[in-house]
Amino acid sequence: MTPVVGRKATGLVAATFTPLTPEGEINLSEIRPYIDYLLEQQGVKSIFVNGTTGEGMSLTVEERKLLAVEWCHQGKNKLEQVIVHVGCMSLKDSQELARHAAEIGADGISVISPSFFKPATADALRMFLQEVAAAAPAMPFYYYHIPAVTGVNLRSRDVLEGIENQIPSFQGLKFSGSDLMDFGQCVSYSPSHWSLLYGIDEQLLGALAMGANGAVGSTYNYLGSSVNKLVSAFDKGDLPKARTIQFQVQDILCYAIKLGFDLAVNKQLMSEVSGLALGPPRLPLLPCPHPKALSIAQRLQQILGDQ
Repeated sequence: MTPVVGRKATGLVAATFTPLTPEGEINLSEIRPYIDYLLEQQGVKSIFVNGTTGEGMSLTVEERKLLAVEWCHQGKNKLEQVIVHVGCMSLKDSQELARHAAEIGADGISVISPSFFKPATADALRMFLQEVAAAAPAMPFYYYHIPAVTGVNLRSRDVLEGIENQIPSFQGLKFSGSDLMDFGQCVSYSPSHWSLLYGIDEQLLGALAMGANGAVGSTYNYLGSSVNKLVSAFDKGDLPKARTIQFQVQDILCYAIKLGFDLAVNKQLMSEVSGLALGPPRLPLLPCPHPKALSIAQRLQQILGDQ
């Protein structure tokens, strides 16, 4: 089969939060203003939906379909890329979501490793990814590596070995791990049309130096404008400026971590900064107390100002 070569994903990609009503139901009406906020206020032109930040594993297959349709519909002719995460514990559910993403015109699909029954080897994980990709063979396909969440500690470089032969549509990697040696080995192995997207926001500069093509992260929802300047400074060879911005991002996150920083806090922080009504997280995550998110938002403003 001829390899699928989609438009290469580069730059910042916001891992979107899933808007929920106060009662915990998906709130599709908030997606259009959400996209407008990313474009107009943060300068972020691509999104990664129904992933970890989007609470994808806490949503039903039908909810994930409805959300994917709305993100793609509202992002059409506005966003550069809408990548839909379709990974599930069930192979069949993942295949169903992959086919659906192809039908609605998503720009790519991504798959996380199953994490209840875990693949014991890179070969086993590649076989799972291959079966999902085969359900939508014309869709650019990205492996989503996030060992801290899945508990699957296989080296990404080992997973990539020969993957282009098993998955002709393979387009790249969302690497949400802190092992820069493994990431560097992935960059070294990859052909030029793949996208190597880094997913640890506070270490982005190190990944850019290793050859990352871009980044997928939750903080780019509200720090995108500043981090775009980091990427631009790096591209121009202005490392002092790039370091300064990276250290500012780290200072904000260190402050948040000291207060207790999880997805629920992150989601409420996005609501505070953007004014969007994103609602609570879904159980078992508990809502963030408003004063905690407000304190982080104020700290963010103190550090970044009007940057």
